[in-house]
Amino acid sequence: MTVRRRILLSAYACEPDSGSEPGVGWNQARQAARFSEVWVLTRRNNAGPIRKELNRNPLPNAHWCYYDLPRWLSFWKKRQRGVHLYYYLWQIGAYFLAKRLHTKIGFDLVHHVTFVNYWMPSLLALLPVPFIWGPVGGAESMPRPFWRGSGERGKTYEMLRLLARWRGEHDLLVRVTAKRACIALATTPETAQRLARLGCRDVRLLGESGISEKEIAELPEHPPRVGPVRFVSVGRLLGWKGYHLSLPAFAKARASLPASSYWFIGDGPARKSLVQLAQRLNVAESVQFWGALPRSLVLKKLLDCDIFVHPSLHDSGGWVCLEAMAAGRPVICLDHGGPAVQVTSETGIKVPAESPGQVIESLTQAMLRLAENPRLRRELSIAARRRVQSVFAWDKRGEVLERLYRDATGQAASA
Repeated sequence: MTVRRRILLSAYACEPDSGSEPGVGWNQARQAARFSEVWVLTRRNNAGPIRKELNRNPLPNAHWCYYDLPRWLSFWKKRQRGVHLYYYLWQIGAYFLAKRLHTKIGFDLVHHVTFVNYWMPSLLALLPVPFIWGPVGGAESMPRPFWRGSGERGKTYEMLRLLARWRGEHDLLVRVTAKRACIALATTPETAQRLARLGCRDVRLLGESGISEKEIAELPEHPPRVGPVRFVSVGRLLGWKGYHLSLPAFAKARASLPASSYWFIGDGPARKSLVQLAQRLNVAESVQFWGALPRSLVLKKLLDCDIFVHPSLHDSGGWVCLEAMAAGRPVICLDHGGPAVQVTSETGIKVPAESPGQVIESLTQAMLRLAENPRLRRELSIAARRRVQSVFAWDKRGEVLERLYRDATGQAASA
């Protein structure tokens, strides 16, 4: 009888039917359990959704270990004000639980999954077994020429982000995590460079985002829409998302496409300024702000649009790009960060990010090119769905994960 590999998975964020970090944690655990015996270390407040999902779809090879810091420390993660400090302290406490589990079970491998952040440590790297770190990201930065247009709030955010990264890169525990990793997975080339500088020996490029086979099936191939072209952007309305660039680009494109429209799905502090910008550009009647919507409704609305616009100025993953591609919608994005890895010339248009004026002009030309060429949109649509199914479906990621586990345990055996 074949003995299954025993893996300890660190997934601070882990929740079924979610996107972003919780979705990464859950789907990585689900895929790891296809090939190995997996113990998932996560927070207790994830237990309810996990048990509910397991009642519907059991994972017989997954074992769930819940750990939380003392209740009085939960003050730090309320309203996200101190979530990173809480996470840091959680890593310390989780290590001692993991150490006891290793004494009892004898793991063959440890894999840190969430948070997807290269400048915070994973103390499970200290266990005396091979350690895989990631995918992790966070090294992507807003190019300096764009700081002025992001407003005072945006500039302050970028400065604090750079400070946090600098502090993290000089944290002894982060450096120990890097040096202990037999394989480090980076979401973007920018993060890969940082990991190498921290001392990671084997750095590989792998995005953290994926999309389930169920969602792909729920977004079957649709015929092109009939009627004036409609652009759409999905995400929180924040300065670094770059919507203050795509909106002027739409206004310029609309001069040649008077019946076109632009939908924004999501909410955030930049909404008021974007509404005012649409009014100043005289396109308010063609711009619709839908606010935050349930994920299922977002996917349906994607099918009511033709072209997905994602002008984010720093983004490790870009889940929404994958959802748009699964819906067969060609993507316009910046040639920067995670979306630049996900989108190819066969599935969309990537524009350089050199200056605000250049980006606005490049986005305008990309919008016009796709809007005026339905045949090109159709070709990109077919290729986008094919790329998601072959590269970003979670089951495909599970096969990649299994190969990584074989590499890691093989390296340990050779050593």
